Amino acid sequence: MRVGVPREIKTHEYRVGLTPGAVREYVRAGNAVLVEKGAGAGIGAADDTYRKAGATIADTADEIFAQADMIVKVKEPQASEWTKLREGQILFTYLHLAPDPAQTRGLLASGCTAVAYETVTDPKGGLPLLAPMSEVAGRLSIEAAGSALQRHAGGRGLLIGGVPGVPPAKIAVIGGGVVGTHAARMAVGLGGEVTVLDRSIPRLRELDDLFAGRVRTRFATIEAIEDEVFSADVVIGAVLVPGASAPKLVTREMLKSMKPAAVVVDVAIDQGGCFETSHATTHDAPTYVCEGVVHYCVANMPGAVPLTSSHALNNATLPFGLALAGKGIAAIAEDPHLRAGLNVHRGRLTSRAVAESQGLSYVAPETIAA
Repeated sequence: MRVGVPREIKTHEYRVGLTPGAVREYVRAGNAVLVEKGAGAGIGAADDTYRKAGATIADTADEIFAQADMIVKVKEPQASEWTKLREGQILFTYLHLAPDPAQTRGLLASGCTAVAYETVTDPKGGLPLLAPMSEVAGRLSIEAAGSALQRHAGGRGLLIGGVPGVPPAKIAVIGGGVVGTHAARMAVGLGGEVTVLDRSIPRLRELDDLFAGRVRTRFATIEAIEDEVFSADVVIGAVLVPGASAPKLVTREMLKSMKPAAVVVDVAIDQGGCFETSHATTHDAPTYVCEGVVHYCVANMPGAVPLTSSHALNNATLPFGLALAGKGIAAIAEDPHLRAGLNVHRGRLTSRAVAESQGLSYVAPETIAA
């Protein structure tokens, strides 16, 4: 198969769909790989490095989209890329379609087959292609919070870990999954006072064991969320409903009762955000103030550390990508975990969660024939 890797064009997105090491694996498996000029610059991978790995370098994205049978990206295709996709072409990338009707319409109109990293599953019910970026985003969320807490950035002027004689910041993490766990790990490491809220008692038990009592856990009732949000200096939104829009767990009214110049970091912003007042921001302008609270809502947080992120992502996506390149649509028909990642196929929506979020009809991915 001809596999194409365009340069990412989202604002300050420096990751790359395939690293040179991954290209070698695709080429060894018998595929031809076409990489856009400069696609790996953000991770320090020169075009010559890709050539040595066996790739052909294309001057423009137009060449990539015109010649490739499968497009491998990192972020969802932008509006200028939708029109370049075509019927029968496979798109393998993060999509986050639920809060993005315009992208859904663009992919449906293209006729392509779109497989979303974030909904591919594993035998344990996990999301193996979302997990590495959730790990990165969870850790970065605390770094972002620490910066936003500084007075010149609009925050309370508080150091997360405090100093002897001065208490640390109080940090509430809503959601005890991968993002929440890694956020808590970083916050505890810096000396913060951390509470994790989740609606799974078994998960709360696991977190209690994992952190050996260094993190408080609370069952996420409305009352508990209000208690923790009102007393927090930082709130991390780490909620995930796979494939669907994130629930709005923190309302505008709740923000009005928060500490002045407190910080919220909405890691769920790719799925629409879990704060009612959230809207996506960029690395150029990462924060804004609403109801006296600093909001950090960057939609591609891991793009800030592309070297780490690209390699972590490629480690996870490689076996699935090789399967798609080797078997095409048949790989989706044969593998239920890859099939869970199918969101769009030749003008039909195949994700129930996206359909429900946008009020659209859909067909079950199981009906897609090889």
